[in-house]
Amino acid sequence: MGQAPGDAQENLIGGRARIDGPAVQARDVHGGIHVHTGAAARVPPPRQLLPVPAHFTGRNDDMAALEGLLTGNGRDRPARSLIVVSGPAGIGKTTLVCGWLHSLAAEFPDGQLYADLRGHSAQGPASPGEVLSQFLRALGAGSVPADMAEKASLWRSWTAEARIAVVLDNAFTAAQVRPLLHAGPHGLTVVTSRRRLTGLRMDGAAVHQLRALRPDAGAELLSRAIGDDRVANEPSAARQVVALCAGLPLALCLASARLASRPRQSVKTLADALTRDTERLAALHVEGENTVSNALDASYAVLTEEAALLYRRLGPLPLRTFDARSAAAACAASLAWAEARLDELVEANLMEETGPGSFRFHDLVRVHAHGRATAEESAPARAEALRRVCDWYLETATEAEKLITPAQFTLARDVTHPAGLPVPFADDPGALAWLDAHRMNLMAVIRAAAASEWHAMTWQLVDAMWPVFLRLRHYDLWIEAHEIGLAAAREDGDAEAERQMLNSGAIGLSAAGRVDDAAEWYERSRRAAREAGDVRDEGQALLGLGGCHRDAGRTARAVEYLNQAITCWEACGYPRGVALARIILGEIALAQDDTGRAVEYFTHAHTGLLAVNDPHDAARALVFLGRARARAGEHRAGTAAMEEALAVFTSSGAVHWQARALEMLGDSARERGEETEARHFRARARALFEVTSPADARRLREAPGGT
Repeated sequence: MGQAPGDAQENLIGGRARIDGPAVQARDVHGGIHVHTGAAARVPPPRQLLPVPAHFTGRNDDMAALEGLLTGNGRDRPARSLIVVSGPAGIGKTTLVCGWLHSLAAEFPDGQLYADLRGHSAQGPASPGEVLSQFLRALGAGSVPADMAEKASLWRSWTAEARIAVVLDNAFTAAQVRPLLHAGPHGLTVVTSRRRLTGLRMDGAAVHQLRALRPDAGAELLSRAIGDDRVANEPSAARQVVALCAGLPLALCLASARLASRPRQSVKTLADALTRDTERLAALHVEGENTVSNALDASYAVLTEEAALLYRRLGPLPLRTFDARSAAAACAASLAWAEARLDELVEANLMEETGPGSFRFHDLVRVHAHGRATAEESAPARAEALRRVCDWYLETATEAEKLITPAQFTLARDVTHPAGLPVPFADDPGALAWLDAHRMNLMAVIRAAAASEWHAMTWQLVDAMWPVFLRLRHYDLWIEAHEIGLAAAREDGDAEAERQMLNSGAIGLSAAGRVDDAAEWYERSRRAAREAGDVRDEGQALLGLGGCHRDAGRTARAVEYLNQAITCWEACGYPRGVALARIILGEIALAQDDTGRAVEYFTHAHTGLLAVNDPHDAARALVFLGRARARAGEHRAGTAAMEEALAVFTSSGAVHWQARALEMLGDSARERGEETEARHFRARARALFEVTSPADARRLREAPGGT
């Protein structure tokens, strides 16, 4: 509605309105509109500490002791930045440390990291490289080097000035811990272990030995779980239960969970059950073992038959965490069945919830569950449960692959036990998020399938993980997976799968900077393709070799290989491959400042990739096309093309290519003399590169005019 000049009109956003991203609100608009966006949102400080259970009690003196170690007392007691909390299994080390550090969250604004080093896990301890990758990604470096020395160097750089607290839980040796120590003066590392780890004293560690709960604290814990009345009615039996649990919080929690689930059962009945000499946790030889074993046996004995089945089926699995779908697959059951059984295990304190819909065993409980499976399930039954879980991961990852990379050539899948479970995502971003969240479990089942000599399953799982490698660039996992997959494909006698592993693995090696290794893999793939008469695969190897030689600065050889790839693919009718080769040829022409030829290559590539329904690679061709046009002086058309490509990358979650597009927009703005806009684009690009490619982030920082 019009308004007379001079009339005032408010133009406000009120109420509970919330706006995300760029927005323009106006009544009358004259002239041009410029929409400015801020830099990419930084990764929030990680807060990974485990939650503290409601029954936590009796540790005030221990928390005060830890505070004293942290703050020190002048010359006689210097402040410590490395603390080891040691004690027997089930003593409550993790709960104490997490409870203490939760109270100090404000003192560590840059984050609190947690890693289970799995010192006593049946699957073996976590490697320092695995944990460093986890920590670096949590801090924002989503793509980490594959080389351990490079990881350690990057970790030292990230922590040099950071005010962080790091919990290294369940450590086995001092050597396992040392590569994970933060580098700066403002952080704190707390290590828990069943061993004293005296070797860490050389690194300046202070050690706090955690003792059993006092009888009164044990009674308080029991009362909180089953009520004051039951303890007061049978004080002698309650004291006996506390004594039989040896002051171990884990044992007391398990014992009290059993009593809480049977309100009419006497406390003395439980005391009698704990007295019986039942089967021990054979793998553990530490104080409290017998008591915890008795408590676990007693808790297991009162589970329903279905919950006991799930307990046994999950115990031997290599997964770090479980959800209802993996649980359902292991038992060939429905999703609703698995959800109910998981709730029962959580209620019995035999499993803990680590996040929405995510569960894990305490390591002692996992050992017990594995022992029950060995004692009560046949070897074929245990193998079938593992195979069902592998099949479910293969099915689900393949569905994700279809959504994310629909034009990607997919080899056959051999699913022995279809799970029939609903897929946990509905679109491309959801599928990528699922793959990323489950990448460590996927790696675990790949390793387990390889150990079981399920060769076809192994390489198929690796092949199905392709989108997470391509989009999120986890180079260390990418290379490890393909080394395993390549060996499995050879054992399987599947030449086509072997070439697929060589080509896909070589891309990872090249992206990680191991260009010579990548070229060797591509050359082996080319020879194998020629022997098999597979022209399409030969073209794929030639494309890779062309890329390797381009990266190594051998432009003439790169062009030769790329043209050979085009010839192969035109002969066998593979237009997508032809378009991919033209993208690299266009990059070479652009680097040589031959913008006319570059525009031609990128235009043909973009058209060809759209025709075969490959939106991601079509957007790659488009962003290069826009850059080439901008370099040729067509600034408006070039910028529009780059912004269109950026929108595609943003909607699909392709963070690395978002950064590449922003960098190109920044370069083009600088060439137009728009220095402020150029700095803005480059700052956003650098923030995203910090997540996917630290080397590129460093390159932007160090470049002339870098921000």
